[in-house]
Amino acid sequence: MKIVGSTVGASAARRSWFGIAGAALLIASGAIHLDLYLTGYRTIPTIGWLFLLQVIAAFALAAAIPLTRSWLAAAAGAAFAVSTLGGYLLSLRFGLFGFTEVRTTAGIVAGVIDVAAFALLAIAAAPGLPQALDLGRRLVPAVAVASVVALALLGADVASPKTQPVATGPDVLKTGHIGGVNLLTNSKGLTLYWFAPDSATSSTCYGTCAAYWPPVLGSPSAGPGVTGRLGTIIRTGGALQATYDGHPLYTYVGDSSPGQDSGNNLDINGGLWHIVPISG
Repeated sequence: MKIVGSTVGASAARRSWFGIAGAALLIASGAIHLDLYLTGYRTIPTIGWLFLLQVIAAFALAAAIPLTRSWLAAAAGAAFAVSTLGGYLLSLRFGLFGFTEVRTTAGIVAGVIDVAAFALLAIAAAPGLPQALDLGRRLVPAVAVASVVALALLGADVASPKTQPVATGPDVLKTGHIGGVNLLTNSKGLTLYWFAPDSATSSTCYGTCAAYWPPVLGSPSAGPGVTGRLGTIIRTGGALQATYDGHPLYTYVGDSSPGQDSGNNLDINGGLWHIVPISG
């Protein structure tokens, strides 16, 4: 009987450590989302508030799990971690609330952390399941399979995220109309943007920034109603990027069709983004 009690105590201690480790991973995930929120995601409609709620929930659950040692808190943390991962994968593949995510190191790291947090917290929650059905013992292999599937989905989506093709070759710039404002679009009718940190002779948007904001490449020509000064700059690597009245031009992955300007006034990827208004 003493041996059985010792075994049960050791098992409970292990589950407690699983909960503590899972809570630490929730803090890590929350910290990544907090950094993204503060560096620009706060300006994205709906997504900004969701990021803030994610941060608050992650820290609250991380505190509740070790303090209460409740299996319900651990289960809530596991469900929260997998739902956070699900939101990221949906944004990568299909877009979410008008925002399309692209592959970033922070996103991949957060995704892996969410999978690990789910696995640890699900195991920590196992003792609270009905013992008569032996669900606690059956949960471990189910969690292992779910974790492998989640990692496979994450790997597949970050390997081929949904991105808007970069415009290549000469493009005919056109006028569009959104909310009574005349603005510049590319030949497909997608809204064009300028980036506040850029200058008339150089772009500051490369790497991850250029994945969110594909530069308009090539020498542009003016369609009807486009009266501004067209030109080009030379990007690092030698590619030509189109400019309008001295502003290098970009599209935005969050705009999937004409008539959208979801990138307007976002403060993200290093600065403010604006549509390109056309007078007349």
